[in-house]
Amino acid sequence: MPEQEPKIALIGNPNSGKTSIFNQLTGLQQKVGNFPGVTVDKKTGTLELPGGIRAELIDLPGAYSFYPTSKDEKLVVQSLVQPGNDNYPDAIVYIADVTKLEKHLLLFSQLKDLGIPVVLALNMADVAEQEGLQYDLDKLSQKLGAPALLLSGRSGEGMNKLKTMLAELLAQPAIGPVDSTQYRLSPEESKLIPQLQDKFPGYTPYQLVLLAHHVKWLPFLSPLQKEQIEEAISNSGFQDLQLQVYETMQRYDQFTPIVQQARDKDGDQSASFTDRLDDLLTNRFFGPIVFFGLMLLIFHALFTWAELPMNLIEGAIGSLSTFLQNSLPEHWLTNLLTEGVLAGFSGIVVFIPQIAILFFLISLLEEVGYMARAAFMFDRIMQFFGLNGRSIVALISGGACAIPAIMSTRTISNWKERLITILVTPFISCSARIPVYTVLIGFVVPPTKIGFINLQALAFMGLYLLGIAAALLSALVFKLILRTNETSFLMLELPAYRLPVMRNVWLTVWEKVKTFTVEAGRIILIITIVLWVLSSFGPPGSIPAAETAAQRSAQEQKMNADETQDLVDAKVMEASFAGRLGKFIEPVIKPLGFDWKIGIALITSFAAREVFVATMATIYSIGHQDDEYSIREKMANQRDPVTKELVYTPATSLSLLLFYVFAMQCMSTIAVVRRETKSWKWPLIQFGFMTGLAYLSSWLAYMWLS
Repeated sequence: MPEQEPKIALIGNPNSGKTSIFNQLTGLQQKVGNFPGVTVDKKTGTLELPGGIRAELIDLPGAYSFYPTSKDEKLVVQSLVQPGNDNYPDAIVYIADVTKLEKHLLLFSQLKDLGIPVVLALNMADVAEQEGLQYDLDKLSQKLGAPALLLSGRSGEGMNKLKTMLAELLAQPAIGPVDSTQYRLSPEESKLIPQLQDKFPGYTPYQLVLLAHHVKWLPFLSPLQKEQIEEAISNSGFQDLQLQVYETMQRYDQFTPIVQQARDKDGDQSASFTDRLDDLLTNRFFGPIVFFGLMLLIFHALFTWAELPMNLIEGAIGSLSTFLQNSLPEHWLTNLLTEGVLAGFSGIVVFIPQIAILFFLISLLEEVGYMARAAFMFDRIMQFFGLNGRSIVALISGGACAIPAIMSTRTISNWKERLITILVTPFISCSARIPVYTVLIGFVVPPTKIGFINLQALAFMGLYLLGIAAALLSALVFKLILRTNETSFLMLELPAYRLPVMRNVWLTVWEKVKTFTVEAGRIILIITIVLWVLSSFGPPGSIPAAETAAQRSAQEQKMNADETQDLVDAKVMEASFAGRLGKFIEPVIKPLGFDWKIGIALITSFAAREVFVATMATIYSIGHQDDEYSIREKMANQRDPVTKELVYTPATSLSLLLFYVFAMQCMSTIAVVRRETKSWKWPLIQFGFMTGLAYLSSWLAYMWLS
C-alpha cells in the first residue's frame, strides 16, 4: 500500500443516494474545496476502515456515463481517464439505486473497464424490502465481477460491511475481470488502441478509447498528445457518435440479462404512493398553489420560530457588552472590543436562528424529493423566459447563496440558457439578505397577524417574490438580446418520495450555518475593526473641534444631557474618517432618502450584504453606553440631530429594502460570475444592470412615499 492515505472515489448517478452514503461514512469529518481548475465543489472526507486504515473519500459529482453533457460529468471523466492524477482513486464505491438497477449500471460497467477495484453498493435497501424486490447478491457479484452488497443511506444499514469490503479491496486490489461484463471493442477501436499504447503508458485500452472520444476538451492533454490522438483517429476510421451508440447498446445487452437472472423477486409494479402523490403535487393547477403555500409557511416560520432565540441572543450579547464595559478599564482597546468587534459580531450571530430554520426546511423538501418536482413543474414557464427547468434549481438554490447557485448552472448544457441563469440568479433573495430584511421590514410593516399568518412574514415573502419577478423579467430581456439557434430540453429523473434522513438534514444545517457564520464572521471582523478605527479617529484636531462645536451648539439650544450627548456623538462621527467618506457619497444617495451613515453601510456591505447590519451596529455603538438595546431598537430610535425626525421612516426603509432586493452587493458573486463566464464583460454588465435597477426603484419608492 502507498504511504499516503489511499483515495476512494464515491461515484453514482444523480439521485442514487450518494450524498446520504457519504454523510453516513464520514459524518462531520468532511470538507468542501474545489477541483483544480474548475468551480465544481470537491467534497472529501476521512474514512476509518478496519485494520486501522485511514482513507480519503472523494465524493465525485453525479454522472450517467462517460459521455458527459455537463461540467459535472466532464469532471468525472477527467478524474478517471488519466492514471496518476491527484483525484485518481485506489478503489471505487459505485452507488446504484437497487430499485432502478438496470438504469444505473451503464456507468458501473464503464468503470469496470478502467482496471480500478470497484464495490457495487446497492442503495435503497429499505425501499426494496418494502416493495418486495430481492436480488441474489452472490450471483450478481459473480456475473458482474465485483463484490456487491445492500445498504441504506437512510438507516445506515450495511455501512460496516462496506468498510470491511473496502479494507479487503485495498489490501488485495487485483480483481479478475469477468469476460461477460467486459466491453468488447469495435474493429475501429481495436485499430486505434495499438497506435496509442506506446504514447500513453499505464493507460487501459478503454481509457485510450475515452481519450479519442474526448480529445477536444480534455484539459490535461498537450498539443502534441492531441495531435497524436487525432492522427490515430484518422488512421483507424474512428467515428465518435456511432461508436458511442455501439458501446452503450452493447453494454446494456450484456448487463440487462445478468440483472434479470439475479433478480429473485420482482417488486410491486402497481401504482405507487409516489405516482399518486405526483398526480397532485405536479398538477398544472394545484402544483404551483402547493409550491407557493410551502414557501409562505417557510417565511412564516422564519419570523415566528426564530423570534425567541433571536431575542435571547440579543439580550445575552447586550449583557456581555455591558459587563465588559463595567469590568474592563477605560481604554481604547475596551472600546474596540465592545463598540467594534462585539457590536459587529452581534449583527451576524443574532440571525443564526433564521438561517438555521431556512436551511432546515429547504433540506427537508430536498430530502423528501420535492425540489426535483419543482424543477419539472416550472420547466414550461422557464422556457418562456429564456431558461429551462434546471434553471429553477439554480434559482431556488439562490435562496441560500448565489455563489453555489451560479456554480450549479454547469448542469445546463445550452450556453445561452446557462448565461441568462447566471445573470439573473443574484436577483433571488439569498440568506445574506435575511438580516437586512428582518431589521428593515419592522420599520415598514407592523408586527400584526392576518389569521395565523404574520404580516411581516407576508412582507418577507413579498420581497422574495419581487426578486423572483425581477429575475424572470430580466431573463426575458436577456432572451431578446442574446440570439441563438441552439435548442434544449429538460431530462430529469424524479426520485421517489421518501421520509427525510434527519442526519442529512442536520449535517446540511450545520454545514450551511457554519459556512455563513465563519465566512461572514471573518469578513465582519476585519470590516468592523477597520470601521471602528475610521469612525473613532479623524484628521488631526478634527475630533476635539467637533466635540467643542457640538457642546456650544447644545448650550445655545438649551439641550438636556442626553440630547447633548447624542449631538456630540453625531458630530464626532461626522468629523471622523468614516464620516467624511459617507459625506463624500451622500449627494449621490440623498435622492434615495439615505444619509451618510447608510452610505457607509452600502460601501462596506459590498463585501457581503449581511455586513450592512453589522456596520450599522458598529456605527450606532460608537460613543454609546446603552448596549442593553438591540441593534433594531437603536436603528428605530435614530433621529436626525438637526431636524429631530426619525431616520428610518417607512419611505427610507422601503427605499433601502428595494435597493438590497435588486442591487449586486456581493463582490464574491461578481468573482464567481467572472470565473464561470471566463470574461469581465458579463459581470460588469450584470453589476451595471442590477445597480441601475436598484437605484431607480429606490428613488421611485422614496418619492412616492415622501
